[in-house]
Amino acid sequence: MKIQLLFPIVLLVGVNSQAYTLEEFINTQRMHTQNNLTLESAVVLAITSDPWLNASRYREDALTSESISALSLPDPKVSLMAANLPTDGFDINQEPMTQLSIGVSQKFPRGQTLELGSRKKIELAKQEPLLRQDRAARVRVIVTRLWLEVFKAQESIRLIEQDLALFEQLLDATKASYSSVVGRARQQDLVRAQLELTRIDDRLTVLQQEKDANLQRLTEWVGFLPNPILPNNLPEVSTLNPIIGNEANMALEVLYEKIHQHPSLKAVDQRINSMEIEVELARQKYKPEWGLNAQYGNRAEDSFGRERADMFSVGISFDLPIFTDNLQDKEVSAAVSRAEAIRTERQLLVRKLIAELDTAISQLNRLNERQKLYVQELLPQMAEQAEASLTAYNNDDGDFAEAVRARIAELNAKIEALEISVERFYVITQINYLLVGKADTNAQSVK
Repeated sequence: MKIQLLFPIVLLVGVNSQAYTLEEFINTQRMHTQNNLTLESAVVLAITSDPWLNASRYREDALTSESISALSLPDPKVSLMAANLPTDGFDINQEPMTQLSIGVSQKFPRGQTLELGSRKKIELAKQEPLLRQDRAARVRVIVTRLWLEVFKAQESIRLIEQDLALFEQLLDATKASYSSVVGRARQQDLVRAQLELTRIDDRLTVLQQEKDANLQRLTEWVGFLPNPILPNNLPEVSTLNPIIGNEANMALEVLYEKIHQHPSLKAVDQRINSMEIEVELARQKYKPEWGLNAQYGNRAEDSFGRERADMFSVGISFDLPIFTDNLQDKEVSAAVSRAEAIRTERQLLVRKLIAELDTAISQLNRLNERQKLYVQELLPQMAEQAEASLTAYNNDDGDFAEAVRARIAELNAKIEALEISVERFYVITQINYLLVGKADTNAQSVK
């Protein structure tokens, strides 16, 4: 059965030809998963209800709006003034120099400051979809780990409960043999059987505690789900890249190239682009900032009733960035250093992702070997040994302690095989996260 794990970041979802809001979709998913919480349902619920993704969309909208406002000139300034009023009476008609004036001034930012400021906001806005893609992929890894821990505890409990009936039968048979005159069971066999049952009960309690704890952690991502039941089998999982497992250098080079398409690295690239624009913005400070000033002055009639000519003034202003050693030069140097620091962060992130990929591939190879060994050899051998020991004991030709040890060893082997399968699933999930690219973030292959 193939299951497609989707990472929808949508506001409307079509179900049965009807349009559902995001809230209705989540509620519908929860109704369907109350009794059966599949991995697909858990991942979808976690991503569609992740507040971080909504916050990222708001940040993108804010940056987009700021990129538009950054292109606007500063607001002009208006001044109103009564100039040259006589202090002995404040009569505007007394002195010929008295006038009422209105002025307007407008600043023009340096060079291409407005355009560059807008471009910087656009580059930062482009970072948000990439961060959301990375967040969705990381949420899948987190939710998968928690879901797998619950699954492992659930299946371990099921395996133990399956063998619990056999141990109880052994205890009943031992009691009957011990109480019989001709029975060969000894008191230590009876005590041993009771002890093993007690240990199994304790083991079940511990596993139930682990299951409950991980379920509580899972609810942080998917919300409260009453009494969820996970499937009894893991979905089959495959890596996004089919060459995983091929240790040829050429294959590894292809994977390393895939790493460079990771959304987290692309997001860092957008930060680098914005910092390069920041450097250009700092260089604009070598250019003067211009200002335009215009003023109109109205003069009243003189004391003889004669009209006076109104006055109009216009001028420009600009600063002189000539003392640049401790200001502009240092600001440019600081912007360049910040850009280089982000490039260094990118290099460290590339190293980290490649190291994690190498480690995960190595783990996957070893887990594949162990899984093959358990399935093809160890589990059949343990089952054969347990059956032979029990048969020998029933035929009065074997030791009770050996029969119990063989059965417990088989149970432990089954649980270890389960742990290998769970860990293998998680490692493949990690590999898929590391290899996820722009084309892969909306869907990841789990079949």
